[in-house]
Amino acid sequence: MKKLHSLFIAKLLSASLLGAALFGTAGCSQESSPEEIQPAEKIAEKKAVIYQVLPRLFGNTNSTNKPWGTLEENGVGKFSDFTPKALNEIHALGATHIWYTGALHHALVGDYTEYGISNDDPDVVKGRAGSPYAIKDYYSVNPDLANNPAERLQEFRALVERSHAAGLKVIIDIVPNHVARAYHSLDKPQGVQDFGAGDNTQVTYARNNNFYYVVGEDFRVPVAEDSYQPLNGEANDLVDGQFVESPAKWTGNGARSAQPAMHDWYETVKINFGVRPDNSKNFSELPQEYAERDYRAHAQFWADKKVPDTWKKFRDIAHYWLDFGVDGFRYDMAGMVPVEFWSYLNSSIKMRNPNTLLLAEIYTPERYRDYLHLGKMDYLYDKVGTYDAIRAVIENKGSTDKIAEVQASLVDISSHMLRFMENHDEQRIASPQFSGNPEAGKPAMLVSAALSPAPTLVYFGQELGEPAIKDAGFGKASRTTIFDYWSVPSVSRWNNEGAFDTALLTKEEKELRSFYQRLLNFSKQSPALLGDYLDLHSYNRKQDSGYGEKQFSFARWNKTEKLLIVANFDREASKFELLIPNELLKQWKLKDGSYALEGQISNAKQQLVIQNGQGRITLNLPPFEGHIFKLDN
Repeated sequence: MKKLHSLFIAKLLSASLLGAALFGTAGCSQESSPEEIQPAEKIAEKKAVIYQVLPRLFGNTNSTNKPWGTLEENGVGKFSDFTPKALNEIHALGATHIWYTGALHHALVGDYTEYGISNDDPDVVKGRAGSPYAIKDYYSVNPDLANNPAERLQEFRALVERSHAAGLKVIIDIVPNHVARAYHSLDKPQGVQDFGAGDNTQVTYARNNNFYYVVGEDFRVPVAEDSYQPLNGEANDLVDGQFVESPAKWTGNGARSAQPAMHDWYETVKINFGVRPDNSKNFSELPQEYAERDYRAHAQFWADKKVPDTWKKFRDIAHYWLDFGVDGFRYDMAGMVPVEFWSYLNSSIKMRNPNTLLLAEIYTPERYRDYLHLGKMDYLYDKVGTYDAIRAVIENKGSTDKIAEVQASLVDISSHMLRFMENHDEQRIASPQFSGNPEAGKPAMLVSAALSPAPTLVYFGQELGEPAIKDAGFGKASRTTIFDYWSVPSVSRWNNEGAFDTALLTKEEKELRSFYQRLLNFSKQSPALLGDYLDLHSYNRKQDSGYGEKQFSFARWNKTEKLLIVANFDREASKFELLIPNELLKQWKLKDGSYALEGQISNAKQQLVIQNGQGRITLNLPPFEGHIFKLDN
């Protein structure tokens, strides 16, 4: 087999190709000059900072880390590891939200039959601990994470309450495109049917079926490649190359064969949202004018419409977790689900709690505006855009000019684009496969966090420079595994037997964490970052001031705060003059003279000198250095 972490590659391919082909509606691109002052479209009173964490790994301080190790060998984190001390420290880092990845009950290789939970077949489980995106029970949580699996929901409720007490709002995943092959809910509310329970399995497609079927054929386990064996060849009664599914269902990434390939999402089955096999829609389409209407109008539109059964099931799931106390949802592979469904679901959520945060994973820029305006998402991943552009600069594969181009292309929706440099799908900044140097993430995060009012995402351990240098078994080096029982060395040191302090961290880890703490706390408190934006980079690239393709700069301001942001992505020190155009000086009402600039995440001090309507700041930036300067006037 081609190494199974090809899941990540498949996600990108599916998002850009299959997702667009299957369920897309065309969006119109809106661009403007990169040097045009842009007023922000404010959608929040405060910039959010989302801290993503896998509970399975977070509190696990077992350092064994044996590839393919069992829970007993390698250990596992628990909900209870998120103590008030741990949560307060995450909040002190700057987080406003905590995203508990893998909290829902997903398929895994472990025996919980004494609690009424059926065993999962390793032939259709990725890894041993299982993928957080192969959900087995949408109304329950992962029994691995509970001290007493019989009380797992109560323990998760207590975690939600502790999170709230620490000032953190809680986000969980909803994975609408696919579920585990052995989906079965033990904890569903009375009157709720499991996915597929009422399906007509004699037809490939029916509007109210939850799945698509390969009629007349039984499911066959994929043919292994590259000597892959479930559980790395360990003996297990269920590892026999067989999994009973009759008739076979379509696979999660849309593969229609009764025997998917190893690179398919073979551990999951595709959910039917009322899209026929020929990709035509079997539900009411949303008129384009609804792009300009709020969630109340969307809710009213669907109030008298008949919708596919799957839509109602996911509505009920979302409402269940809202009532449970969850504050937001991250939607996995949202682009593989029709935009009309998102209008239906998100408007129903907002009617129940208008403050719910709705975040979508999507990789097709031409569809962004439809998923925001018609689908009523709050935020979308800015992966194919800002992340890719910044990464290219770090890897010496691109110029900061591309960052400016991306911002110009997103100018009308920048406030809705989540910025990040790490998450569970992306390689760690400090991994040799990315930069090999956690310092390279500093200018990247400075730019990402300051670009717009949209949230910033930080992946646990990122603030410590975690390099993820070991293969965990199914999960490979460079990405902290989401499939295996494992611990994260840098996070374990920060844990320090529950102290959650810096005592065991290296000097470099302490300094990096301090940088993140200063940056994130400033970003969520700064009124200017909710205000206007002007690209300074494109202007400076046209001048002869020593400013080059490894620097990036822009201005952010509102009535009470004026900021100049400059970052050096170069591995070498860079000396140059940052020139401030007359356009901005007029906007800020600055006349000829000298103005003090104060560093907001450092002790740096500079002078803005204005002569004949031209502003200049002389800078000598060390490698990977950046500043947020506040104008003192």
